[in-house]
Amino acid sequence: MSTDNPIADYESELKKLERIVSAMESGELPLEAALEQYEQGITLIRQCQEALNRAEQKIQLLSRDPHTQEENLIPFDEASQ
Repeated sequence: MSTDNPIADYESELKKLERIVSAMESGELPLEAALEQYEQGITLIRQCQEALNRAEQKIQLLSRDPHTQEENLIPFDEASQ
């Protein structure tokens, strides 16, 4: 990612990844170009995963009760029931 904040770059990196997937699914890339796109895609996947991990950590920190340091989150699955 281009900045020190992967969360800020998440949307643009995800769009790049979507373009790579579309190009590869078309089946029109020569083998060498497909391999380059695959490598770039793997890098983007890792960067997006890092952004998601950081966002999750931030949510966990923000959701803590400042007095008890316990999380006040309801798991998503339980919240929808």
